[in-house]
Amino acid sequence: MTIEEHPLAELVCQDLVELLTDYLEGACDVATVQSLEAHLDGCPDCREYVAQFRSTIEQVGHVALETLSAATQQGLVEAFREFRQAPRSTSP
Repeated sequence: MTIEEHPLAELVCQDLVELLTDYLEGACDVATVQSLEAHLDGCPDCREYVAQFRSTIEQVGHVALETLSAATQQGLVEAFREFRQAPRSTSP
């Protein structure tokens, strides 16, 4: 994902949340990484959110899609849809 997909002069916390997985997987372009890191430099709440996210990844690891029931898969899809439709805020 690129910063152009989030055309804001300055990232807000919601943008960081939306880009976090790509950022942690190294899938963001240089401009996006710089914007995210600039936001993190000035936002202690987002720094804590990223630390918690990294800790969760380390503790949980990877869950194979085929190990999830159809109901669980559908519940996750619905949760992500609701998240993406939620009003934007300036803190995580």
